Amino acid sequence: MWRILVFSLIITLSEYTGADDFINNNIIKQVQATVETEPVPVWGDAADDIAIWIHPQNTALSTVIGTQKQGGLAVYDLTGRQIQYLPDGRMKNVDLRYHFPLGNKTVTLVAASNRTNDSIALYKVNPLSRQLENVAEIPKSLYQRELQGGRKVGLQNEVYGLCMYRNPLTHQYYVFINNKNGDVEQWQVFDNGSGRVDGRLVRHFSVGSQTEGCVADDELGELYIGEENVGIWKYRANPDGGNARTQVDTVDGHLTADVEGLTIYNGGQGSGYLIASSQGDNTFVIYNRSGNNEYIGTFQIVANDALKIDRVSDTDGIDVVNVPLGAAFPFGVFVAQDGWNSNPIEKQNFKLVPWENIAKAFGMESKIYLGRLPN
Repeated sequence: MWRILVFSLIITLSEYTGADDFINNNIIKQVQATVETEPVPVWGDAADDIAIWIHPQNTALSTVIGTQKQGGLAVYDLTGRQIQYLPDGRMKNVDLRYHFPLGNKTVTLVAASNRTNDSIALYKVNPLSRQLENVAEIPKSLYQRELQGGRKVGLQNEVYGLCMYRNPLTHQYYVFINNKNGDVEQWQVFDNGSGRVDGRLVRHFSVGSQTEGCVADDELGELYIGEENVGIWKYRANPDGGNARTQVDTVDGHLTADVEGLTIYNGGQGSGYLIASSQGDNTFVIYNRSGNNEYIGTFQIVANDALKIDRVSDTDGIDVVNVPLGAAFPFGVFVAQDGWNSNPIEKQNFKLVPWENIAKAFGMESKIYLGRLPN
């Protein structure tokens, strides 16, 4: 069993850019990917979102789970090789949480928004094969069930973005799912007693206009949602959170529409970063994770000519972990969808950037955090 461990490896600051550059809002840093995945199986706008699964015994065997929004889910190893493809529907966003109680054991629960039947697709990770196994009991009619009080709610105009949340005090698990109208539903998911996962609607609210990217901060109890043509909002993540929100940033600030993927770099004890995909200018924006989410800086992923990996552009989904994932990613990895896969021109794919490349660009301390490791 892994024990929670937080420690820092501090590299001499002379190896980094200076502290002034770290807070210079006008400088766009440049980093390179070192691995790219196999392309998705179809041309056009297809690859979308990712979730990084950390292997419980050997983190070098961890995987990247990616959505193919024209027809399925793919699982890649850390060399970019596809090890599974599930043609289960038009999957848009994907997320996961560890330690979900199912049957007589705990599993890693993976949720994805399935636009084929407007449902939440649910899987567990088989740690031996590293592949996904369907565990959903939620039917297509899930969105037409009665909410307490008798009011019917339901997402119209297709399900879209999705993210997960685990309350660290109650150990309850939730899925947030949204649509192009800006409607958001929060579903509690649970073992139905037969080894399958069911859900019940516990909250509904509206962001205002088209939304997709979202991420929940389990430790701090916060939910971040990207309103694509407006900016990033912060809500409370628990079902009683209501509609109260604060604005983190706008498309007139450090973001350029569309606001797409969101992810959290968890440094432990409230430290870390919120990272957003600013699709309109092909950049990624970093904010402090806690407090008022102050802006830290902006970076882009440029071509790695030595490895024949092209630059990243038109990005939808992103994810990050700072758990050491073997020799290739000793400080963790940042993964981004690439909307234009060139050198040579190919179908869309995902690019993997060693976290220390980003930390070095900003003069950050590289933290290794093992609090997310599964048992």
